[in-house]
Amino acid sequence: MAIDNLQSIIPFMQFDDPNDFYYLQILQRKKENPQLGSNSRVIKNYYINSVDYLEKHYGEIKELCNLFNARAMLRLNRRNYEKVAYKAMINIANSMGNKEFSFIKKSYDRAVGSGSAEPKDSKSWILDWDGEIDPTDVQNLITLTDQSNPTDKQKVLAYIPSKSGVHIITSPFDSRELQVAYPEIEIKKDNPTNLYIP
Repeated sequence: MAIDNLQSIIPFMQFDDPNDFYYLQILQRKKENPQLGSNSRVIKNYYINSVDYLEKHYGEIKELCNLFNARAMLRLNRRNYEKVAYKAMINIANSMGNKEFSFIKKSYDRAVGSGSAEPKDSKSWILDWDGEIDPTDVQNLITLTDQSNPTDKQKVLAYIPSKSGVHIITSPFDSRELQVAYPEIEIKKDNPTNLYIP
């Protein structure tokens, strides 16, 4: 059965600056497509600059995922067109300086993927968990052990289903005790989450 997280993800999207956007990729993964030569292959990139844009293209996004046995992955930390443009120029200059001209065509998307425009304390993290989980235990552990901002009790923001587990969306926290208690949870500080999986 398909996993469709559109309504869970839309509340995270904020467009305070006309240069802000969210990075969405349709990715084929080797896990679901063993014939791939690499771990993943990008089918298409989208630069989401409004909820309306996402909703307007959502049918197309799902069709591509179904056609290519791929998943739509969205980074919850905003990007900024101005910052990405400067980073892309640096990437192009570095590729040219190293005589790696074949990399130039990928310079923009590498710049988009290399960093968010979110202030440090506003970023969203993803705790990637495969298997069964007691969300209350994780939430309590994060809240009780994180002293970086003791007045902010709400660290767990959402649970985004995946095929084999869940992405727990959090605000930044002191992750040391969580890593000891749950070493199987991967903490990803600027990775995409599942928007649609066929």
